[in-house]
Amino acid sequence: MASRVAVDRMVVTGHRIDVPLDWNEPSGPTLSVHAREVVAAEHAGDASRPAIVWFQGGPGHEVAFPDHRGSWLEQLLTRYRVLLLDQRGTGMSTPLEARSLPVSDPVALGDYLRNFRQDSIVRDADRFRTTLYGKDTDWYIFGQSFGGFCSLTYLSTLPEHVRGVIITGGFAPVLHETEEICTRLFNHVATRNAEYYARFPGDAARVRRIVDRLESGNEVDGHGQRLSARRFLMLGVKLGLQHGAAELHGIIERADNDLEQLHVLSGVVHAHVAGTMSPATNPIYTVLHEAAYSNGTATRWAAERARLADPRYAVDAQPVPYFTGEAVFPWMLDEVRELQPLRDVANVLAEHDGWPALYDIPRLRANKVPVVGTVYWDDEYVERTMALETVSLLGNCRPWITNEYEHGAYRVDPARVAGRLFSMLDDLTARG
Repeated sequence: MASRVAVDRMVVTGHRIDVPLDWNEPSGPTLSVHAREVVAAEHAGDASRPAIVWFQGGPGHEVAFPDHRGSWLEQLLTRYRVLLLDQRGTGMSTPLEARSLPVSDPVALGDYLRNFRQDSIVRDADRFRTTLYGKDTDWYIFGQSFGGFCSLTYLSTLPEHVRGVIITGGFAPVLHETEEICTRLFNHVATRNAEYYARFPGDAARVRRIVDRLESGNEVDGHGQRLSARRFLMLGVKLGLQHGAAELHGIIERADNDLEQLHVLSGVVHAHVAGTMSPATNPIYTVLHEAAYSNGTATRWAAERARLADPRYAVDAQPVPYFTGEAVFPWMLDEVRELQPLRDVANVLAEHDGWPALYDIPRLRANKVPVVGTVYWDDEYVERTMALETVSLLGNCRPWITNEYEHGAYRVDPARVAGRLFSMLDDLTARG
């Protein structure tokens, strides 16, 4: 039964459907998948208003309850009925939690979790389309970051009822496998590190002191969990944010001052490091992060192999080690207490060979659905040369290539970004 509430000039209606755990076995076990339809209050009675499904970044990140009408959501509400999909395993869609896993055996759990990639997510979304709007109804897709990966999988498998697609920072590297993707990303993150140390030259000595202290001491947080240097260096994920370099500089200044005056890192610094580990309660992100890139081959902890192969990321690198970017490393599942229940299944999935293809390249080349989107020149999370390859092969696609923004531009400057993309989509649609 649908639940409906009024929130800040919006009508928010929750919907729940059952879908197959494995779409290749439709009569087998099922999952519950949840989504919220959000409509501007002034358009609540307009059944002709087109729907757009929102594919969240991730993998495995849930969509927050729409508690106010503003920012990126407001832009979509000017044109659409917005379906906020809780991707399977997230939010209110049969959620996964490291402390309460559905299967204890790691091999069986791996078999279960292999059904939580893009190919299953888009089928869940299309089932919502037919259930809520009718099997012959067309709709739009918006994919942010990993949501763009989902959008390209949707175009590869179920494009018939898609009227248009908007992708922000999510043109997946469809022509490459996980190992090459991770190697190129680490090369790009190294460039971001060099730019960071050039902008904040005093931080080289600070980071060197912090790393040496973490390597030689026993720095623990308020819960008694030790902080290693390599986990501290994962703060480099902030270099992909709009003002992330300045934020990182502030953390480094604070950490260096803490060690000088307190001889330990403050709770504030530990909280920043813990924030990079927020996927601790997100099994999908932890165990399927690399698998979200795989079109067939085993990932075998590709990011860790890329890190170890590049001496700039070694903890003892001179004059200063480089920060790592967004990645999941196998040692995290030993060092972070909350992740330890996922260690065995993560290793099982890292060795899994024979992932089904996520993208149909000939179909993407022949695509007729209007697609617009952003490619960020300095994107830390989706490397631009591979994103541009995808843009070039995708039929009926018009990109906005920009160095004005980082990866999260749609949340930073939603009115301008949405306005430009909507205009591009309208123009591409009009051209037929």
